This record gives sequence, structure tokens and C-alpha cells, in this order.
Amino acid sequence: FSHSSMSSLPDPVVREQVRKSILTLGKQQPNKVLSMCQDYLVKHPKVRHHHYYCHLLYLKIKSIISLASDEMTRSKDVVPDWQQAASNILVAVGNKYINDIMEEILSKFQPGILPHFFVVQTLASLSESNVYGMVPFLNAILGTMLPMLGMAKQDNMKWVFSSALSHFSESILEYLANLDKAPDPTVRKDTFSSEIYAAYDILYCSWLQSRESKLRLTVAEAVGPMSHLMAHDKLEEQLPKLIPTILSLYKKNTEHYVISKSLCQVLDASVNMGSRVLETQIDSLLTTLNQQVCAPVDYSNPLTVKNHNEVLRCFSILANTFPDRLVMFVLQKLENSNERIRMGSLAVLRHLINSSTSIMESKKLLILASIRQPLADHSNKVKKRVVQVISAMAHHGYLELEGGDLLVKFIIQHCALPDTYYRPGQRPSDPEEVTNEALRSMCDNTLHLFTTTVGRLTDVLWPMLLYYLTPGQYSNATAPLCKSLTLLGTKKRASQEPNFNIDFNEHGRCLLGEGVNGSFPFRSRGHGAPSLSLLNVISPNIHPNAETLWEKEIPALLSYLEGKGPQLNDPGFLAKSLVAIADDKWSCQLAIEATRYLSTYNQSLEEKSFLYRCIGVTLQQCSNKEVVQKQLQEMLISARHNDAIERAGVAMGIGLCASSHLDATLAKLDDFGKSDAFKKASGIFSLLKDKNDLDVEKMKSTLILCYGYVALHAPEDQILSRIDSDILRSISNFYLLLFPQELYKDTFNALQELLRNILARDLSPDGLQSVFKHIEEWLSSGQGHERERAMNTTAHILEFYFNNLHVKNMVTFHNLGSLLGRLAPRCTDPNPLVRRAAIDCIYTLLYIQLRYEGFSLDYKDDSVERLITLRESMDNPDHSVLYKTCSELIISKRLPQQQLNTLIFMLIEGLVDSQSNCSRASSVLLNTLLKNRGAGLQDLVSEMLEVLHIRLQMISEEQVKVSVAQSILILATQHLQTVINTLISYPLPFDSWSCEMWIALGADSKLASQIMEMLMEKLNIMVPYVDKKESMMRGAIIFYAILLCQMTCALKEMMLNGQSQEAVVSLFPQLFSSLLVRLGSSVGVTLPKDINSSGTNRKSPTKLSEKCSYFYSRVAVEALRILLARAQLDHVVKPLDQEGAWDKMKDPQQHITGVTLLARAMAKHAGPRLPAIVECLCPCLNNIYECQRVTITAFFSELLNHHVVTELMMMDVLMNNMMERISDPSCTVRMLAVRGLGNIAVGSPEKVHMEGGGEVLVVRGLGNIAVRSPEKVHMEGGWEVLVVRGLGNILLCGSSNCAPVLLTQQENDEIRCASIMLLGNLSKFGSGEPVFKDQIHNVLVSLLLHLSDPNLQTVSCLSVQACKYAMRVCAPVVGSELITTMFQNHLHEDKSLHYGEFINDLTKYIIQDFPGMLNFYHITVIQFFKSNWAEVRAGAAMFIGR
Repeated sequence: FSHSSMSSLPDPVVREQVRKSILTLGKQQPNKVLSMCQDYLVKHPKVRHHHYYCHLLYLKIKSIISLASDEMTRSKDVVPDWQQAASNILVAVGNKYINDIMEEILSKFQPGILPHFFVVQTLASLSESNVYGMVPFLNAILGTMLPMLGMAKQDNMKWVFSSALSHFSESILEYLANLDKAPDPTVRKDTFSSEIYAAYDILYCSWLQSRESKLRLTVAEAVGPMSHLMAHDKLEEQLPKLIPTILSLYKKNTEHYVISKSLCQVLDASVNMGSRVLETQIDSLLTTLNQQVCAPVDYSNPLTVKNHNEVLRCFSILANTFPDRLVMFVLQKLENSNERIRMGSLAVLRHLINSSTSIMESKKLLILASIRQPLADHSNKVKKRVVQVISAMAHHGYLELEGGDLLVKFIIQHCALPDTYYRPGQRPSDPEEVTNEALRSMCDNTLHLFTTTVGRLTDVLWPMLLYYLTPGQYSNATAPLCKSLTLLGTKKRASQEPNFNIDFNEHGRCLLGEGVNGSFPFRSRGHGAPSLSLLNVISPNIHPNAETLWEKEIPALLSYLEGKGPQLNDPGFLAKSLVAIADDKWSCQLAIEATRYLSTYNQSLEEKSFLYRCIGVTLQQCSNKEVVQKQLQEMLISARHNDAIERAGVAMGIGLCASSHLDATLAKLDDFGKSDAFKKASGIFSLLKDKNDLDVEKMKSTLILCYGYVALHAPEDQILSRIDSDILRSISNFYLLLFPQELYKDTFNALQELLRNILARDLSPDGLQSVFKHIEEWLSSGQGHERERAMNTTAHILEFYFNNLHVKNMVTFHNLGSLLGRLAPRCTDPNPLVRRAAIDCIYTLLYIQLRYEGFSLDYKDDSVERLITLRESMDNPDHSVLYKTCSELIISKRLPQQQLNTLIFMLIEGLVDSQSNCSRASSVLLNTLLKNRGAGLQDLVSEMLEVLHIRLQMISEEQVKVSVAQSILILATQHLQTVINTLISYPLPFDSWSCEMWIALGADSKLASQIMEMLMEKLNIMVPYVDKKESMMRGAIIFYAILLCQMTCALKEMMLNGQSQEAVVSLFPQLFSSLLVRLGSSVGVTLPKDINSSGTNRKSPTKLSEKCSYFYSRVAVEALRILLARAQLDHVVKPLDQEGAWDKMKDPQQHITGVTLLARAMAKHAGPRLPAIVECLCPCLNNIYECQRVTITAFFSELLNHHVVTELMMMDVLMNNMMERISDPSCTVRMLAVRGLGNIAVGSPEKVHMEGGGEVLVVRGLGNIAVRSPEKVHMEGGWEVLVVRGLGNILLCGSSNCAPVLLTQQENDEIRCASIMLLGNLSKFGSGEPVFKDQIHNVLVSLLLHLSDPNLQTVSCLSVQACKYAMRVCAPVVGSELITTMFQNHLHEDKSLHYGEFINDLTKYIIQDFPGMLNFYHITVIQFFKSNWAEVRAGAAMFIGR
């Protein structure tokens, strides 16, 4: 109550009583009362009566200090909330009672004792809040603190000491900077230098290396101000280490502001003392600072903004010492390809221009030359920085120098930027994006700034800015240009400066340009009012006679514009001005200039149309007939007649001219109609029968419009007599499609009468078509009013035709289909008037058809009459009802087949209508017709598909594309074979539209199954290729290869449709097998070089490179991959992708490896699907094409490597197939078959035992080769190796019933090596078997003799190693411990052997342990005397001699 009421009590006596009451309470509860008073003072620092409280606080100040100090240090732990509050009280009191506070604080800041965290922080805060009170104490505090720094072990204490040193240094620097206000002006920097350096040494050497980011930053923050207090020699000594250390902190910390601030202070201190060390550090400094200045600035984060500013200050400091080097560094970065670097360099350049004026003075021309590079930058972000640089340069005298005009031009160019274009739903993803609008606004402000605040630019901008008013590319900059020129002109005109008066060579252009702007005042960012204001200012320069009128008229127009009235697109102001000027020569010159000026408005048609009217008004005031005729000629010849707005503008301008020069105008129009431009139009009937060039038709439209406006504007007393003799006579030679509303009534009626007369001459379907063909192009115009007028004209013609039709003979209305095809889609036109007229046209057409069928004129058909009901709902039509009604009407009228054909092709053409509603209507009507009448269009199917293929390339509407796909599907359900034959004949590779057509066929699962079966049937029966030597018809080779590839592509595209999944799953085994066989047929196929000259297939591609074979195999591989994905076998596809199997399948050298990987993946992840696939593939093993047998055998061979074949009971089938392939004529197939038999032992080891040993299978297979193809045994070098290795697989899987097969006398090194290794593996199963022991003794001599193998090639060396391995592992079976020990010790593959000594010792052990076998060894050794190898014969002689 006392806090809120004390100051509001009016009676002094009462206030005194309250004060005494508070004092009494304070004696009882001092802590609570003092705390309450202190809180109140903090919340109400300006309270009127706070001297009462101050008195109270003064009485108890000691208690407050003691209380706050005790509370702050009571707990040794850091309790931030409470202890910080106590510290704040001490700091607040210390601002007035510093001595009392220091007495208390220093009592707890004793030498040798680590103080409390908040004691140090309070000292730091006091030094910041009370600089003049604290600095006298700091020398003593630093002396006490230095020993404490070494005692600080915890990071929080290191942090608070670092923070305190930072604050102390800042306070000292502030004290020294304001000695005139200081209580002790004798204080000097060297008073603190030694203590500061000692503290710096600890901070730099120990604490700056801390892992704690917060501590590192605080230390860095302290080093900055401390560097200013260090002795110069000490700082110079530390700089080589300090600067790199600070720079390295950027990489260790995400927060850079503190680092940049510290670096700036260190650099400042270094430069101030004239350090020479910076010369050695300048490169690293510039590189690091450039990285920082180029970093994005987040303006919502103040620290990033501060960091950017500190970095710029660093550049300013360095500029004082290294100006040349720094400027060159920055200017070179302007050419960098990185946008960020260019932006950062421009920011530095702007800062240097503003902050280092004297240094940059000598660099002005260099900077002006270098800034041209970023002027051409395409990035708006960079352009924004360029504008900022130009603004800085303007204030420092750059723009007055040579080249400065380019910078002004840059600003003006970007004042004219268009709005940024975003696609529907698109938003800028870059938060730093600079839109065109933002950049343009910035340039507007910059130009205004130049005009108002940079006085030295006045003579630069005037009259330069005037020359940017007329070019069309600067139209969007008109408003800011006019505003600036108005300010400059007003100032110069008021002060009567001589250079205000300008001799305008193009004075008329300025008048017309600003007049056009004033007529469309709210366009181009509201340029109307500024343009008129500028005209008012420069009126003396335009014409002296205009000044008085404009001073009266222009303010009125400006007041009107402020009310946001309608556009003033009436040249009345110009007409008044011309009358007031009353200068014929000036007016003629104005008309000539205006005509030249027309081309600048080609992109602003309404403004150009207005300019035509201005020319007409100007010509009214010209008495020079030659000038009038010439300008009329220029208007007619240079006009772009294809545009309706420009045509109307030309016509209105010529009509206005006719009000003063009727005879000259009519003569010029007549000459124009007879000119070369109209040579193609030889007469009215020729015109209607022969469709002429579109440009000629549009020029005729312009000419008739001109006659209409001439009739409108010409004096009534002169025009009436000229209508029949000149106007109607002239327009009778031309036909106008479109009638503007403003057209003179008599002319409009004459045109209608003309059309009726033309049609009446030939009232037949042919006559109707000859008129309609000139209208139909306008029915699909992009301009709504043109479609409306064309449709109304069509309705008028049809109504006249119907009312005057008299059917005497049975005549076919043969163009009904084409007319309906053009008119029916317009029932959905965006323009409701067009929709209504379209309904009227169809209504009339159908009744015309009924008349031709024999019905009377007054007959009413109920189905046709339904269109009247539909017509009433055309403002908000139900398109589905409309489609249905039109479709039923067209179908119910039983159009003859030939008319139906025309109708269909007209609807297909309508798929690319300019109006999306109409293109969708065409697609719906087309599909309805195809469903109901498509069965009878067998002969047109191919042609329709061709046309749809062409139209697909131009359709952009997604809904229409979907409908086209439905059309193809409908045709396929009715004429499947024809559709397939047509689509399959498209050239390879299929273009995207051909692919879309095939994808569409996959949408119906049942139909897709049929197509896939048909394609697979052809794939399976057709010859994949014909060897060149077997065929004389090279064309046949191409045909078959391409056709098969086309069918494969077709399958691939169909499977891309997600709705084909059901068909794919049901036909998966057949598809898989067909594509696998197709893949085998595609690999390595080579086409003849003269394929382009082949005529067998007329639709084959005209250009095929040497990569054709690769393309064919790629198609098959892609189809196979899509098949697996569509069948939801992603777990099969994934390992194949990872192992690169698809590329291997396409490569002839790695094809078998790729197929093996495919079989492996299928066996592991799709086992249940394999039986059906194997069943489909088995018949193909007997194909005559080796490539197909190789692929299938490789697939089966790998399947045998997996146990899944046993689980699915496919073992016998696969094994029998492999046995049959053993005798295949192909070496590769035989190799794969033997591999498969060997794989049985791995995939199904139990089968090995069941068959009496897997080796029996392999040997039996090898026997088959020897019997059926004995020559192959000797021809093929790798067969025996494969057989032996297969036996090895079987043995390793556990077979112990195998007789050893040892071919050590085999001359083939690989076979010999494999045989010997096999013997070694046999020892694992022969231990304890007498038979095996005998076999070892049988081959021991052979092994011993082959230890000195004569062949020293790599494989032969491997044979020696194999002998050593076999003898070592077989030694325990021999039956002699001595021989076993000897073999184990001496026969190692990696050790050399002294053959003679080895044989000598071995023979002793044989004689000792096997005396009964000596005769056997003699006989065996003698056999080797006949060996082909001398070394073996020598070894045999040595052995028998021992």
C-alpha cells in the first residue's frame, strides 16, 4: 500500500505519518522493508519522492551491502538466480557508494584464496557500470588476481576470470579515452601493461586451448581489449602467434561475432603501433576475413549482423596499412564464379568507399573499371550489392567521372524490371532470394536519393535521364524517372539555370510518350501522374505555345487521377495541345516522329493502339498532303495485322485522319487494297473457293475496319455520297470475319448482306463449306471476342442456309461431320456467348440434316429440341450432361460412315484446341463415338493411331492425354491385331509418345494379357537373326532383328503401367522365359553396315549406329528388370542392382556371369516361381541358336547350385537336361552343362550319394563327349580341368567312394595341376582304406618325378606346388612314419627343395619300410624312361639308380 500510495497522498502530514510507519516497520523487519524499497526503486526509477527512500537506503546502506554480500557468497556452489540478484544489488549500490562496496568485496577477494564465482563477476560488472569509480582500484585488483589465475581449475572460474579481464580492459580503455572527465587524469596505459601481459600469457598459453567452446570465446573476447594495454614490444612479439590462433577459432566455434570483435581490436592495436608483423599475416587474414564476409547474414539474428560489421571494420583497419593490396584482392574477387564471394566482395568495396575516403581517392578510376564486371551479373542478390556500392560511389564523387554514366544506366535498367514470375503454386525456396520487385524498389529509392541528396549529381542526371524515357525497354521505369526529372526540372526552372533549356531533337517523342503514359495512368506502376507532371515542368522546352494550356489542363488531369478514375484513353488532351500550338511544321514533324515511335510499343498493344489514334489526331492538324499520305502508308504497311488490337488501332487512327482528309484517306485505302500485298486475292468468288494465306486475310480485315472507321469519323455531309461509290465498292472485294462493335452500322449491314448474297449464289453443302472454311480458324482463336464473333457469324450463315434451303433432289449433306466436329467442342467454351452460339449452330445443323433426309421445314425432333433446354443453362453448364446430350444426338442421327470418319478426325484435331475446356470436350466426344461406332472403323484404325501419335506431341492438358490413352484402349478392344501391328511398326527407339500409347494398352488387365500372349507367341517363333553367310537378303536380317526388338520394347512399356500387374503376375513364367531367351538372342548381335539402305521395313529407323546390338540387349534387360519389379520381386532386383548384373547380361564377355547372378537371385528369393519357369525354358534348350542354349544352360547350371531345386522336385529335370547338353555342339554349352553337374554336389549333396557318387555323373558326362564327339576331347583345352574340378566339389561335399582320377602324364598343365590337387583332396576320405593306400603307392613315383616339372611357367610352377601339397597331405596314408615326417618337413609350397638329396633320403626309407614293393617301384619308374620331358627321364634314372 505504501509503495503505490505514498506518492499520491496530497497531504504532507499524512505522507510524513506513512514515512514514520514504514521506518518503524523497518526497525522490526529491516530485510523485508529494505528489499521492498529496493524493488520499488528499480521499478519506478523516476518517482518524484524517491528521496525519502534514498534517505532510508542511505541510513541502512551498510546493512544492504552486508546482506547482499553474505547472500551472494553464502553457498560455495553457484546458484545463478539468487546469487545474481544479490550481485545486481551490489552493482546498483556501487554506482553511488563505490568505496563502501569495494571495502566489502575486497574483504572477500584475498590473496592466495580462490574467490567466489560471483565476487569476480561483481567486480567485472562494477567495472562496466562505474568506470571512473573502479579504474583506480583495478591495478591492485589485477595484482591480487594474477596468482589466482593459476589456481583456477574449473572452467566456470576460468570463464569468470576471463570475463572480468575483458571488462577491466574495456573500462581502462574507456577511462584513458576520456581522461578529461576522469577523476585522476594521471593514469597511464603503462600502469597496467605488465599485469595485463601476465594475465594474457596465462589466457593465451593455457585457457585458449580449452575444449569448452564458451571458455575459448570468452578468452578470445578478453584478448582483444587486452592487446591495447600490452606493451608494444610484447604485443609485437605475440602477434605472429596470436593472429593465427584467433583465425583458427573460426573453425572451432559456430559463433563468430566474439572472434571477429577480438580480431578487430588486435588488428587495431597492431596498426596503431605500426607493427611490421602484419605484412607476414596479410594473406591468411584476407582469406579468412573474405570467408567471413561472404557468409550469409541472418538479419533476424543480431549476432550474425554484428559479426558482419566487425569483419568489415577489420577490412577498414587493414586498408590503412595495405591499401593497394587490399583493393586488388577485393576487385579480383568480383570476378569469382561463386555468388557468395562476389556478394561479400561488393560489401567490402562499399564499406571501403564509405569508411576510407582518403585512401580510396586514388583508386576511383580502377574501381570504376572493375565494377563493370558485376554490372553484367545475372543474380539479383549480387545486383542488390551492386546498387549499394553505386549508392556509396555517388556520395563520394565517382559518378561524375568517365564511366559513371554506366552506373546510372544500371540503376535505371533495374528500375524497369518486370515482376518476378512464379509458376502456379511455386514459392521461393531461398530465404535470401531478392525478387525483381525488391530490387526494383531499391533502385527506385536509389534514383530518388541521387536526385534529392547528392547535389553534385544534378548536372549529371539532367538531362541524361530524359533520354531513357522513350525507349520501350525502360517503360517500367517511367514513373521513377519522371519523378526525378520533375524534381530536377522544377529546381532548375525556378533558379533559371541556363542548362534547363534543352534543344529537343525528338521533342515530339517526349510529348507523345508522356501522353500515352497519361492515357493509361495506372499501368507500369502508375506512370500517368508523374508523366503529366514532367510535361508541365518542361513545357517551355516542348513548345512555347503549350505552356499556358498545360498549366491549366495538367493540374486538372492530375486531380482526376488522384480520384482513381478510369483510363484517359482519349487523345483529347493532344488535340487541344495541337490547336493551342497551331504550328503546321511542328505538327507534321510530330506525326513523323510518332510513326517512327510505333515499333517501341510492340509489346504493349493497347498503348500502341492509342498511339495510332494520336497519329490520326495529329494528322488532322497537318495541312501538308504529302506528309498525310506518307504517314497513312506507313501505318498500313508497318502494322501487325495478325493482332486484333493493333488492327483496331490502325483503323481508328485512319478514321480520325479522315475527319480532315477524307479524299486523301480514301485514295490511300484504295491504293493499299490494290497493292502487291493483296495479289493472292483475285476476286470475291476466288477468295471463297481458294483459301489464301492467313496474313492476307488479316490485312483484308484491317482494310474493312478502316473503311468502317472512316465512315464513322468523316464529316456527314461528305461521307453519305461516298458510301456507295467508294466504301461499299471497295469492301466488296474483301471478306471480313470479325466485326467490331464500333463499326459503322451501314457498313456492318452491308457486310451481312454481302455474305448472304455470296451464299445464295451456291446454296449447297459445297457453297456452305466454301464460306465456313474462312471462319473455322477463328473458332479456336485465343481471343474470346474473336471466337464470339466468328461463332455468331457462323450461326447467322447457318440460319440463312436453313431458312432458304429447298431440297428438290436427294443430296447428301456431306460436310455435316466436319461442321459438327468443329462446332460441338465449342459448347464448352469459356465464353458463355460462344457456348450459346455453338448450341444454336448444332441445333440448326441437325435440322438441316433432317431437311436433307426429307423432313418438312416445320418438323420438330424431340431429341434436337432438347438443345434448347441446354442452351438456357449455358451460363453455368453441367458439362457431363452436355457431353452426353451432344454425343447421343450425333450418334442417334445415324451419320453416314464417311461423315463419321470426318467427324472423328475433326475431333482429333480439336484435342489441341487453345481452350482446355474445348479440348477436353473433343476427347470425351471422340471416346463416346469410338465406343459406339468404332467397330466399323477397321480401315481407319492405322490412320487414327498415326494422327493421335502426332497430336500427342502437341497436347499439354493432362486430362486430354488420359482421354487419348482411353481412345487407344477402346480401339484395341475392337481391333486388337490392327492396333498391335500399327504400334509395333513405329521406328526404334520408340519416342515418348509411342511409349505413352503402349503404356495405355497396359491399363486393362484382360486386354494386356491378350497382347502379351500375342507378342510372346511371335517372340518365341520368329527367327532372332540370320547369319550373314546364310542369307543373301540383308534386308531380312534387319527386319527380324528390329521387329523382335520392337515387340520387346512394347512389352517393356506395357509393364510400366501399374494396372498391368495382374496380367504380369498371371503370365510371369512365360514372360520371364520369353524375355530371358530374347536376352540371349540379343547379346552380341551385329547388324550389317548398310542397314540404312535396307528397304525391307519401311518404318525402320533411318539412322542406326554401331551401338544397335547394345541397344537391343539393353531393351531386353530393361524389360526383364521391369518384369521383376512389376511382379513385386524387389528382393530379386535389389541384389542384381548391387552386383551390376544388368550390365553384365548386356556384355557378351560377361553375359554368362550376369545370367548366373540372375539365376542365383531367383533361387534365393523367388523359388516357388522356378518350376513354371523351368518348364517354359526346357523346350528352348533344343533351339538351333547357340546363344539361346548358352543363356538357358547358364541359368539351369546355377539353379543346380542351390538346394531349392531339390525342395521343388526339379533336380531330375535339370540334371537330365545337363546330361543331354554334355554332347552339345557348342563348347560353351558343354562347359556350362559340366559345371551344372558339378554344382549338384553343392546344391544337393544328398543327390550325390543317391546316384552312387557325383563323380559318376561327371565321368559319365565326359564319357558321353568321348563317344559322341571324340574330337572335342582333344580340341577343348579346358574340359578336363572343369571335370576334375567338378569331382573336387563332389569330394569336398563328402563322397568317399571315388576312384582317383589322376592325369599326371597329361601334357595340359591346367589338367595336370587340377588332377594332382584332386588326389590331395581324396586323402581326406581315404584314410584307413586299403584301396586308397594302394592308389597312393601307384602314383607316388609320378608325383616324385613331377617335383622337377620341366615347365617353369606359372601354371607349371603351380603343378609343382600341387605335387608338394598332394604328397604332404597323403603322407599319413602311405604307412611309413619316416616318410610322413620327411614329407611334412620338406614339402612346403613356399620353400625350395634339393631334389637329389630328397630322392636319396626317400629311397632309403622306401627300402627300409617297403622292401616288398621294390620290384613294383622299379617297374613303375621304368615307364617314365619314355617320357617326352628330359627332366622327368633324368629324375627316373636318378630314382632307379638310388
